[in-house]
Amino acid sequence: MARLSGKIAVVTGAAQGIGATFAEAMAAEGAKVVLADIDDPEPAAAAIRAAGAEALAVRANVADPIAVANLVRQAVATFGTVHILVNNAAIAGKLEHKPIAEIGSEEWARVIGTNLGSVFECTKAVIPVMQAQGYGKIVNMATAAFFLGADHMAHYLASKGGIIGFSRSAARELGASGIRVNVIAPGLTMSQNLRAHPLMGGELGKIIASTRAHEREEVPEDLIGTLLYLASADSDFVTGQTIVVDGGGAMH
Repeated sequence: MARLSGKIAVVTGAAQGIGATFAEAMAAEGAKVVLADIDDPEPAAAAIRAAGAEALAVRANVADPIAVANLVRQAVATFGTVHILVNNAAIAGKLEHKPIAEIGSEEWARVIGTNLGSVFECTKAVIPVMQAQGYGKIVNMATAAFFLGADHMAHYLASKGGIIGFSRSAARELGASGIRVNVIAPGLTMSQNLRAHPLMGGELGKIIASTRAHEREEVPEDLIGTLLYLASADSDFVTGQTIVVDGGGAMH
């Protein structure tokens, strides 16, 4: 069943990991997909095209408003519009965990600017397109750790908590335009970068998995069902919500 047939989706942070998995899943459901990333997203886009779907790769820093404006222009020029925006780009797997007293001001600004700033810039850029057609789905990525608290991650949790707040405000503001804004809050998800992380890919990852009702590691594929629900017509009367997908670690 092609739940996203005829839809155009933009996915940020799509060169690998969760973003690449999301782009592939939406393409399999009939969407034409624009993959954006500061790293080269062309290999991920090529894999989608090889599977018979349409995909465009755009290399962009999605925290930069000029690059984001160009991203949206390319999406519209190539496919005609944007129906779905998935704000997935973030500094996560390569982030150094450290006490608050050791987080420098520049590092704080970089994490907030990338993780939260990119959601603002990309959302702002697609609003006119979505308003013109009276329809849009925006799916933002937060973290289940926001509901639990975690030490040595103040910059990351602050950025992801800000995404939840921003999404609720955007849902209120944009509802009359037919635009839905929702959030997925995953648990620790073993993407490529996290598997390479000295802490998360080792004993800490196993400990976190043991705190879940389903005691196993989470992988990007565990998020696909929730993404497709929020990106499709199945959730047209759902907005401003945060869905935790972490195997029952955080129950809020």
